[in-house]
Amino acid sequence: MMNTLTEQRGYEDYETTFAAMRAFTDARTSNTANQLWMVEHPPVFTLGLGADPAHIIHTNDIPIVQTDRGGEVTYHGPGQAVIYLLFDLRRQAKKILPREFVTRIEQAVIDTLAAYNLSGERKLGAPGIYITKGEHQGAKIAALGLKIRGNGCTYHGVSLNVAMDLEPFSWINPCGYPGLQTIDMKTLGVTTSLTEAQRCLTHHLQVQLTQP
Repeated sequence: MMNTLTEQRGYEDYETTFAAMRAFTDARTSNTANQLWMVEHPPVFTLGLGADPAHIIHTNDIPIVQTDRGGEVTYHGPGQAVIYLLFDLRRQAKKILPREFVTRIEQAVIDTLAAYNLSGERKLGAPGIYITKGEHQGAKIAALGLKIRGNGCTYHGVSLNVAMDLEPFSWINPCGYPGLQTIDMKTLGVTTSLTEAQRCLTHHLQVQLTQP
């Protein structure tokens, strides 16, 4: 792929970022560099295209936003590292298919967790990354949802729970799974700043997505 640029957008309302992603993708040309956007959102529930609103059990005044990504309902909030991937999958010599793109994103999360001595894994049919060991085995620590347009351009991305208030996850069926435990790095004993976790995840995404 061509050179990938990074942008730190800081603490930004979800709908602002969502609109910016679509505008960027609408305007990009064959010469537009791929980008990774690092952002932290105020509390928000987001619904994928096929999401069932019944999976939101209580809103507790948290806004709900309908999106055009894949997947079900998820929660974004302070202390979560969100990386949006604005890529053109046609850019590389060997065409990357959507499934491989997802696999590489998931591997970047696994490698990020490993850098903090945490072990994560995929689950068949359930996009995201789950803890493999200890009392929180099976808990979800990262979520993934993408929009891939017919022309191969992508947006939306991946979120990694770093140091969050996890209670809002109990007000939904995360990704459509009732009772799914959600965890963050802090609960697992990792002390790191959100900025450092974002940088680590961004680095591993760059490594994975610049492979031949």
